Amino acid sequence: MSQSFDKLLDARGLNCPMPLVNARKEAGNLEPGQVLKIIATDRGSVADFQGWAKIAKDVELVGQDTESVDGADVFVHYIKRTS
Repeated sequence: MSQSFDKLLDARGLNCPMPLVNARKEAGNLEPGQVLKIIATDRGSVADFQGWAKIAKDVELVGQDTESVDGADVFVHYIKRTS
């Protein structure tokens, strides 16, 4: 997936729920329309971000993917601040 983003959050090595907790904090610093890319090694982050996007009023999950970074697979999430 080739998604543009404004900020990057590296949550590799963090276990659930910390990738989501840190992303929520960082999303609060985004301007409306900006996109945050989160990379995580926690497989549970996929479902966590999907669930958060369903209930959040100010963010939208605009993409998820798996990429190879430094020789290891990581889970990539893109969230967009909507308001």
